[in-house]
Amino acid sequence: MAWWCRRLTLSPKPEVSHRKTLLPLIISSTPKPLISSFSTSFLPTKTPKKHKKKSKNKESPRTKLVQSEPNRLPHFELLVQRDSFFRFLTRSKNFLSKQPDHVLRLDDAGKLHRELGFPRGRKVLRSIQRHPLIFETYRHTDGKMWFGFTEFMEDLLEEEKSIMESMETERVTTVRKLLMMSAKKRIPLSKIHHCRALFGIPDDFRDRVSKYPNYFKIGFEDDGRRVLELVNWDPLLAVSVLERDFMIDEDRVKKAFKFPVKHGKDLDLDVDDVRKLNLLNTLPLVSPYSDGSGLDLWTLQAEKYRVGVLHEFLNLTLEKRASIHHIVEFKEEFSLTKHAYQMLLRQPRTFYLAGTEMNWAVFLKDAYDENGLLINKDPQVVFNEKLYKYAEMQDMESDSGIRNKK
Repeated sequence: MAWWCRRLTLSPKPEVSHRKTLLPLIISSTPKPLISSFSTSFLPTKTPKKHKKKSKNKESPRTKLVQSEPNRLPHFELLVQRDSFFRFLTRSKNFLSKQPDHVLRLDDAGKLHRELGFPRGRKVLRSIQRHPLIFETYRHTDGKMWFGFTEFMEDLLEEEKSIMESMETERVTTVRKLLMMSAKKRIPLSKIHHCRALFGIPDDFRDRVSKYPNYFKIGFEDDGRRVLELVNWDPLLAVSVLERDFMIDEDRVKKAFKFPVKHGKDLDLDVDDVRKLNLLNTLPLVSPYSDGSGLDLWTLQAEKYRVGVLHEFLNLTLEKRASIHHIVEFKEEFSLTKHAYQMLLRQPRTFYLAGTEMNWAVFLKDAYDENGLLINKDPQVVFNEKLYKYAEMQDMESDSGIRNKK
């Protein structure tokens, strides 16, 4: 018989229990087969779910932070969180400003979660009540509840309007430089309007274009979209921040970017030699005002051009930073690729990416001090920071002199 069914041979002298029993000891003379506790099948057995090792779920790009713990800069991460916290404030401010009398019926507001910036499925009233100095609700003569700006907020809007008027020349220059960087020297007006807050451009900029016929003209795409076109090229504006800084501090600009040269270990180069070798790739820089549309996408020159374009683009913004949505908006105009994220990560000396892999923002590190504060603040930035402080206050009694800071 097979080995796994061997029979046991019983000893002729069985052990007799010393305990007293009521029944006589019965010893069977028939041997019993040995039954194995292991499976005798050669087929693979299926492990029950409860015994399977649970594999860790891969973290979603929606929640996975760009930076690992050792490389994380808290002050930049906090600025991204601040944007999220004040999303309702900024979006509702822009939306209400365009409504007649700056008011909106509460029933209608509850259906505009995207336009007003409150979470879908939540009551808009909760978001309104978070900012009592900015928004207020009241019952109209029609018996419906409405919400709008407080009188205090209306005064702040007038202050912001005066800032916009005083900075109009600077904003026009910003738009001219954007057009000069674009591949065809033209950008759809809808894109400029969508990113207007990024550059401090007023809402009615499209109506102000006619004031500057020497700079701009309006054309039309094949699909009927209006585009803003550059009229005159100004060589004085076609100088990037990097080019100006290179004349002042050459060493700092040389260290701003790193395009390493691949070399074998056999060369046995020290740190200084590697730096000099990498400079052969890094310099000369490619001007963002040159035509990069004709460059081969995967060449070193093309990457240097795209890095320079994004560096100049960020310098034109109010806070020297932009989100992925802003960069994607100008992807065609600036000849960018879908690999802009990886490209920016390769330049940690100059750029810092904060937020999550799906929703990130890029900062110009040199524009901020060690505490994460902008070194040079635009008047619009100063106003925005003051507005955020008021938005966090519950009453004017907690005002600590902010109103006196103009």
